[in-house]
Amino acid sequence: MTTVTFRMEGDRITGFDSQGHSGYAEEGADIVCAGITSAIRLVEATINDVLGLAASVKVRESDASISLRLPGGLAPTAESTCQALLTGLMVYFAELHDEFPDNIEVLEEE
Repeated sequence: MTTVTFRMEGDRITGFDSQGHSGYAEEGADIVCAGITSAIRLVEATINDVLGLAASVKVRESDASISLRLPGGLAPTAESTCQALLTGLMVYFAELHDEFPDNIEVLEEE
C-alpha cells in the first residue's frame, strides 16, 4: 500500500510524504502507482520548474518514497498557487483512495 501523508501547519499544507508501492499489480502494470507518481511529478514540476520556487524534494527508490516541502516565506500569489496545487493533489488522492482503498491511504499530520 502507498501511504501519502500531507504535512500541515494549521490550514496550510507544507508538503507531503509518499511511501510504498500500491500493490495493485506488478511493477510496470500498476495503474494506481502510475497515477500517484504522475500526479506527484506534475505538482513537483509545476512548483519547482514552472513557478521556480525551489521546494525541497527527496526521492528514495530503495523504499519507494518521495517527499516534498515548500519553502517558507512565499509571496502571497505563490503561496496561494502552491496551496491550490497541494489541495488538488490531496483531493485527487482521496478520490483514488475511494476507488482503490486497499492500495492508497491518505493522511494529514501536523
